[in-house]
Amino acid sequence: MASAAIKSKFYKWHRLLGLISLVPVIFLTLSGLSHPFMSNWFRPSIAQELFKPLAQNQMKPALSLQQVLDKNGIRAIRNFALVNFKGNTFYQVLGQDSVYNYYSAGDGVLLKDGDRLYATYLARYFTQDSTSNIKKIDYQTTFDEFYQPINRLLPVWKISFDRPDGMDVYVETGQSRMGTFNNNTRKAFLWTFEQFHTWQFLADIGGDTFRNVVLLIIMAAMLFALLSGITVYGLFWKKFKSIRQNQKVKGTDDRRFVHRFHRQLGLIVSFVMFTFVVSGVFHLAVKLHNTEHGITNYGAVIERNELGISNLQLPLADSLISHIGLVSFADSSYYQVTDTKKQIRYFNSISGKELNNGDEQYARFLSAYYHGNKHDTQKNYGRIKVQPIKQFTEEYGFINKRLPVQQVNYPGNQNWYIETTTSKLATKVAGIDRIEGFSFIFLHKYFGMTWAGKNVRDMVSMLAALGVLVVSIFGFASFIKNK
Repeated sequence: MASAAIKSKFYKWHRLLGLISLVPVIFLTLSGLSHPFMSNWFRPSIAQELFKPLAQNQMKPALSLQQVLDKNGIRAIRNFALVNFKGNTFYQVLGQDSVYNYYSAGDGVLLKDGDRLYATYLARYFTQDSTSNIKKIDYQTTFDEFYQPINRLLPVWKISFDRPDGMDVYVETGQSRMGTFNNNTRKAFLWTFEQFHTWQFLADIGGDTFRNVVLLIIMAAMLFALLSGITVYGLFWKKFKSIRQNQKVKGTDDRRFVHRFHRQLGLIVSFVMFTFVVSGVFHLAVKLHNTEHGITNYGAVIERNELGISNLQLPLADSLISHIGLVSFADSSYYQVTDTKKQIRYFNSISGKELNNGDEQYARFLSAYYHGNKHDTQKNYGRIKVQPIKQFTEEYGFINKRLPVQQVNYPGNQNWYIETTTSKLATKVAGIDRIEGFSFIFLHKYFGMTWAGKNVRDMVSMLAALGVLVVSIFGFASFIKNK
């Protein structure tokens, strides 16, 4: 039997931890309740989410890339593409300064403010809005409260329409794709969630590490408040039961009904609160662990003299080419061609000869680069497996944005996902990251309920959050009544 002094200490600690956790719980649960409205029920719609490029034969470029470069005295570039807008075809050329310039594929003349114009064209394409005025255009190289890291793509153009709904569209011109879109309602939800759930105001004050440490301390306090509450219930349940029975026998009023509701409801929602808190603590701990800075994105400068064969003379019909670019690896440069069947093929820029398994080879090269240990990668070459990923999976989810990618699997079940068309590392999943990812989506976001549909899953998660909120309020009311 636990002594009365020990029981009293547990009770006092529970009250103290509960008071410390009260405001954070209110912030976290109310903002959590807003998430389904933001991501599901009140999520704005847009006419087109994907851009469908014309095949090269429909664009009808009159000049080759080499002719355009020579005409403009350009001796080296990083990449290029063919795009069609405003009724004309242009070479979208990424220069050595990582700035996009647009040159007419008909006469090679530079289009002034071409990247801005193309971004505007794409925003109007996605919204199918050709009439509203454009209120503002910004070139964005960092994430913010309305274009968050979850959107992945940078840099982007933010196109703000002069409309009653305040529509903003974020566009990545290099791949002709949309980062995200927000109207006024979604912006309000985003701000609320950013400030009260992820506590961005702490990051603004002291940086991400400061925010994560403070949140981790608060979440730990919430966890101990939960555990101490369960312990108090276990230590005092006989006393609580006896008091209630005596009240029934004597017919007296239950003046401590607030305390009783707090205990009973707390016991019911203790499991869901445990899943929320533990997954949150785990998530924060892993974020603090993964503080190393990533390697700079891979990019090569390709000299004009490396472009021996014209991009218009490749051994592939123009009608099959939906996107074309340049890459350089293993001491050679290649035209990287995405065909109409979404196969990515590589043709040597000097000879025009196709590289067998080119996308796999490039994925291996990029993975070695981002791995930062080429010797170890080469040593394990035969044990490394590469497979294309063309749709989102349980491990490589929609949150990663980029498709298609190559999954490079290392010994030890480390998966590195490479988007070869941008030469970027989409994400890496290994060890503790994989466990944390599954913990967060199943214990925090309730993806285990996906089988019942998104609406049901969201309602269940909202009821769980609401239960935690009500228990906390009853706990505070109990504290006030004790005074």
